Amino acid sequence: MWSFKQPAAWGRLARLTVVLAAASLTAGCFEPLYGTHPSVATETVRDKLAQIDVPMIVVPKGQPVSRLAVALRNSLQYGLNGAGGANAPTYTLKIGMATTVMSVVVDITSGRPDAQVDSVIAYYQLVEIATGRAVLAESTFAHVDYDIPGAAQRFAKQRAQRDAEDRATEVVSDAIRNRLASYFVAGT
Repeated sequence: MWSFKQPAAWGRLARLTVVLAAASLTAGCFEPLYGTHPSVATETVRDKLAQIDVPMIVVPKGQPVSRLAVALRNSLQYGLNGAGGANAPTYTLKIGMATTVMSVVVDITSGRPDAQVDSVIAYYQLVEIATGRAVLAESTFAHVDYDIPGAAQRFAKQRAQRDAEDRATEVVSDAIRNRLASYFVAGT
């Protein structure tokens, strides 16, 4: 026969009430990383990101990486300051990038690749304009894979590769933006 123990149930209810009360007290202390309301005497992370100038990424002209360099710069500008350009920039973000393509599955009868992995690698420096000092220098990368539908569908292969490269560029852009936001919050 099942019996309900009154004191144990009240003890659990009291503990749950204490936990919920403590959680509600700390809920007012939460501030989003990209919040728009400035702190008492400082700028928000969004304000600091909007002060970063992203110059053109120098890559060889006429190469497939040049399209990705433009896409990465556009994605960074949109992520940092809404594509409006830096207002009174205090930092410059210098970027170098490279790509690699690796065939991972090859059809044994035709010798053509069935699946490939593209990589986008970006090396970046955040330079303080006033002093010319690099305050942050790091690299990031993204690996994306895609399938090649067959030898007769060459345009499908090109579209799949382009979509994969665009995905990799967005991942790299988000990683750079998040690292810059982390730098402005933590200072390291």
